[in-house]
Amino acid sequence: MDKKKSAVYQEILFYGIAAILMGILVGALDALFGEVLILITQFREQHIAVLFPFLAVAGLAIVYVYQKFGKNSSKGMGLIFSAGNRQDEEIPKRLVPLVIAGTWLTHLFGGSAGREGVAVQIGATVGYTFGKKLPYQDSKKILLVAGMAAGFAGLFQTPMAATFFALEVLMVGMIEYRALFPAALSAFVASYTSHFLGLEKFSVDLNVAVPVDLLFAGKIVLLGIVFGAVGGLFAKLLKNAKGWLAQKIADPYRRILVVGVLLTIALFALHMGHYSGLGTNLISASFQEGTIYGYDWVLKLVLTIVTLAAGFQGGEVTPLFSIGASLGYWLAPLFGLPPELVAALGYASVFASATNTFIAPVFIGAEVFGYDTLPYFFAIVSVAYVFNSGHSIYAQEKSESDYLQ
Repeated sequence: MDKKKSAVYQEILFYGIAAILMGILVGALDALFGEVLILITQFREQHIAVLFPFLAVAGLAIVYVYQKFGKNSSKGMGLIFSAGNRQDEEIPKRLVPLVIAGTWLTHLFGGSAGREGVAVQIGATVGYTFGKKLPYQDSKKILLVAGMAAGFAGLFQTPMAATFFALEVLMVGMIEYRALFPAALSAFVASYTSHFLGLEKFSVDLNVAVPVDLLFAGKIVLLGIVFGAVGGLFAKLLKNAKGWLAQKIADPYRRILVVGVLLTIALFALHMGHYSGLGTNLISASFQEGTIYGYDWVLKLVLTIVTLAAGFQGGEVTPLFSIGASLGYWLAPLFGLPPELVAALGYASVFASATNTFIAPVFIGAEVFGYDTLPYFFAIVSVAYVFNSGHSIYAQEKSESDYLQ
């Protein structure tokens, strides 16, 4: 074997070892983060009246800690994208405890936010740190992508979706194939690790039978347009809300205090915390024949945007799942389709539209609802992806043209 081939195999081996170690570490961190978040959610639901009045105070604490100790950690996912796109950014290890603690506080006191962004930041930080230790070109980017996959997979236990999410999210229309092997390996290891440590996966067995004909195809197209528009709307409003609030209330302390008080009033008045937290209550209701109001998805969308725009910590993806599922459940009778089917289609396709990704949402649908439903998800995600108007919740997401300039 010549030296060139030997060097290639050695590089693959080192990436493989790093991916396994990262998967174990990130999976364990995800399990800790996710399990504590479940306990926090249960505690909040039992003590809503006591905890809600302190949401603004929790916000002040979050801003203070980030301002005092965070350095560039406050950029959150923006920092991950900057580092992943080879910009001169360092991802400090302190980002991990800061984003975890900030998200726990946001959820404890009733903010409407997700968790995926946190898990991805955890994984990216671990991957970036590992990458700095390897002597290979672009090792920081390759292992950052692998870490993102591990973070997503460890939390949701959907390793295929996690792999492609990490590969395609940094730049629209292009996949970082060099990171495929370590990303897939770390994703599967992280998924297994978090499951082994007790974090449960959300899944639904879709027992639905619908005639696949031209009428059904037409319904899928119309639903895809609706879900695509809603996901794109979420992304656009989130970006605009962050900019508008930063302009109107420049001081981050005052901003989070004022908005925190208004959020407390709104969340308390609107069904007593029904729209706080992840939105898993809406997801459960959508698949268990619960009560879903026609305005649930609108209020969850608005309150999540306001929570995140104010400066509270958390992700967007689980709220997007809940928005899509509750909207789909409500639309199903209008289209003459099974509610659980349309809820599942909304679950995946609103996520697709808001993140401006295609392959990952298809696999989200398959891994959560069963691979026999994959053709449905491929069809509706294709439409939603086209009709999201190019928006993304990740403002730093690059397009191919950005690299060619």
